[in-house]
Amino acid sequence: MVQLFAKINDSVARSFIGRWFLLEGCGKPKERVGSRFTTELRAGLTTWAAMAYIISVNAAILSDTGGTCVCTRDDLCISDQDYLSCQNEVRQDLITTTAAIAALSSFLMGALANLPVGLAPGLGLNAYFAYSIVGFHGSGIVSYREALAAVFLEGWLFLILSLLGLRQWLVRIMPQSLVLAVGAGIGLFIAFIGLSGGGLSVIGGDTTNFVGLGGCNPDNYVSADLVGYCKGGVLRSPTMWLGIFVGGILTVLMMLYRIRGAILIGIFIVAIISWPRPTSVTYFPHNEIGDQRFDFFKKVVTFHPLNKIGNAIDYAYGKGHVWYALITFLYVDILDTTGTLYSMAKFAGLRDPVTLDFENSTIAYCVDAFSISMGALMGTSPVTAYVESATGISEGGKTGLTAMTTGFMFFISVFFSPIFASIPSWATGSALVIVGSLMIRNVVEINWDYLGDAVPAFLTLIIIPLTYNIAYGVIAGIFSYIILNGIPFLLRKISGGRIIPSNYEDSEGWVIPPGSIVPYWIRKLLGRTGDGEDEMIDVNGSPRSGMPSSPGSGSDARMGQDHSESAIGSDLQESLDEKEKEREKEGLHESQGNVL
Repeated sequence: MVQLFAKINDSVARSFIGRWFLLEGCGKPKERVGSRFTTELRAGLTTWAAMAYIISVNAAILSDTGGTCVCTRDDLCISDQDYLSCQNEVRQDLITTTAAIAALSSFLMGALANLPVGLAPGLGLNAYFAYSIVGFHGSGIVSYREALAAVFLEGWLFLILSLLGLRQWLVRIMPQSLVLAVGAGIGLFIAFIGLSGGGLSVIGGDTTNFVGLGGCNPDNYVSADLVGYCKGGVLRSPTMWLGIFVGGILTVLMMLYRIRGAILIGIFIVAIISWPRPTSVTYFPHNEIGDQRFDFFKKVVTFHPLNKIGNAIDYAYGKGHVWYALITFLYVDILDTTGTLYSMAKFAGLRDPVTLDFENSTIAYCVDAFSISMGALMGTSPVTAYVESATGISEGGKTGLTAMTTGFMFFISVFFSPIFASIPSWATGSALVIVGSLMIRNVVEINWDYLGDAVPAFLTLIIIPLTYNIAYGVIAGIFSYIILNGIPFLLRKISGGRIIPSNYEDSEGWVIPPGSIVPYWIRKLLGRTGDGEDEMIDVNGSPRSGMPSSPGSGSDARMGQDHSESAIGSDLQESLDEKEKEREKEGLHESQGNVL
């Protein structure tokens, strides 16, 4: 079997496919070391297994808005059978949409950008779309159709920003502490959703304390405002405990033992337990809604058309609230998607340690932008790159074949929409909490030693979940950073460097990484490149010789050093170079020891 796989890998590597995706052995100068055809396929399946939960989770979150369904009084929506029936059909539409756009976007990312990154409607972005913009049962500032218009235009604006190279730089100039805090804050936000009514219903138990205990039986649940509350019997819901123990604890145990697709397995175990009708945890109770769900579930394999949300955009660009939604989508998505692409490229060893750019970045951003607009036409929130791509990369995925395999698996999922549509919220609630816990680990990289960095990061981190709004957290972080770092900067300049904070040397500083502002395709069009090597242009306009972006050259651990290189003297630079050489020697000795 090993010899068969080796023969397949060698044959594919020497073919057009191998040369296009730079597989090892293709003969190209920039072939990606360690990339093999069979490994890429396995990595793609792993990424799909880690991402597949989004099919049901995205549908559950966005269907909370009611989609294109109309409910005149929010406090009566939960008892309006016609509205609930329409909402259930919207959820079924969203199952198809999520799988379809994930298939299209992941396939394009792999085929055109040659990156092992899967895409789908983003967690956090969909929560912002659902709860901050459209609102629960459509109680927000714009309707579902108008919000889709904002997303549609956002995609085309992103395409322009990507082609001009501005999107890359908008993130590269952001203070690192704020970028990390946004990711961690979104993690808390997602976990909060998983614990509330959109998931396990553990919290949201009474009218005086929104974060009080919940988890009551349906008989004790009272609809009020956006989430409802429990009038008694908290923590007695059997579905809540099923989601906690099987969907949560069992899933984490599987992850501890590195079982691939643990999150997806946990979701499906809870769902399967919830499918039999004569139980206390059934998703198909014997009522009108339960019967409708069960009739759709029995189809198993079918193609569900987009009856409610397909091409449902209301191009109401004359309304101010639509532009508010558009602007907030723009900067929230810039931080989310661009940051994820950078981190995944770094993890795969495809990012230049000096310029912080990665291979085919312009194409990757254009694919992402195009997918956002196509997703809006299909009725879903913004599409983004997924951190779960790291699971496939850890399996050895290094090329676009990984993403294309992931896209193919999502395409197959389109025809199993009755199964994914019948996954209850208590099956996905724990998954949201687990994903949130994975995203929160960014906080360890925040510079907590200097208050000018720590306080803005903390405000960003805490305001996002407490206000149920990512945009508010980003605004708080940016403004507090400008004030807390701008005033000391002015005092230092006015006093000639005599008035500075006591531990100013602990500040991470704000510097612009070296590299060209102008994207490669424009420089090539203008004749600003030479001998195939990118010419770097500093922000002050002076050209400098560039470093070719080759995977594995240098260490991404130098990222923090490279941020400082534009501001430190030559003596310190020499010291850094010596340390880097020592680090490379140690790595060489270690690799030789592993071979022996």
